[in-house]
Amino acid sequence: MFLTRSEYDRGVNTFSPEGRLFQVEYAIEAIKLGSTAIGIQTNESVILAVEKRITSSLMEPTTIEKVVEIDKHIGCAVSGLTADARTMIEEARLVAQNHWFVYNENMTVESVAQSVSNLAILFGNSDDDSGMAMSRPYGVAILFAGIDEKGPQLYHLDPSGTFVQYNAKAIGSGSEGAQQSLKEAYHKSMTRGEALKQALSILKQVMEEKLSSTNVEVGEVGRDKEFHLLTKEEVEEIIKDI
Repeated sequence: MFLTRSEYDRGVNTFSPEGRLFQVEYAIEAIKLGSTAIGIQTNESVILAVEKRITSSLMEPTTIEKVVEIDKHIGCAVSGLTADARTMIEEARLVAQNHWFVYNENMTVESVAQSVSNLAILFGNSDDDSGMAMSRPYGVAILFAGIDEKGPQLYHLDPSGTFVQYNAKAIGSGSEGAQQSLKEAYHKSMTRGEALKQALSILKQVMEEKLSSTNVEVGEVGRDKEFHLLTKEEVEEIIKDI
């Protein structure tokens, strides 16, 4: 006789009779409680736009980091548990720097995503020698934006360790509506300016608060630009145009 669902979802390495890992599914659900993040790949650059939830007027908005640099040619946006995200970002930075130090070349965006996915699937592995294994899946989804010899690249990584390349992707609490809007609005010939406007206008639709340069963060990496965050003034200019 099969065990009940509640008995199957206690173990991170136990499949249910239907072939499901409930702990991984719960981690994916946890991301839907996180802030909305949008990534758009164009022919010239990759744009990342993320909602910053400021739950108190006493909080310092600049300390909430949702878009971070991994290497000079790669950045990422995160949604979910911030503490888990920091661990994965640290791993990504480490492998990117090690690759540059050993081979004297930039690591490809796909290889960085692959390295972090290897960490993501270590949960429940008590035999891991590195001491990095978690007793549960990481409750964070990441959008990797970068540029390499293949051009601008956008990858999505989820708690199951699966990473997939996208032209445009939304994660977080408003991801379903945002993803539908991206499907309707995205086209291959989209310019950098159009991508910036589209990302912020979709965030405006799904965010509960009024869109401003304080509660949104925008990062960009291009063919002729290293990864950087847009200033408040630049974000305000885009918001005015929406």
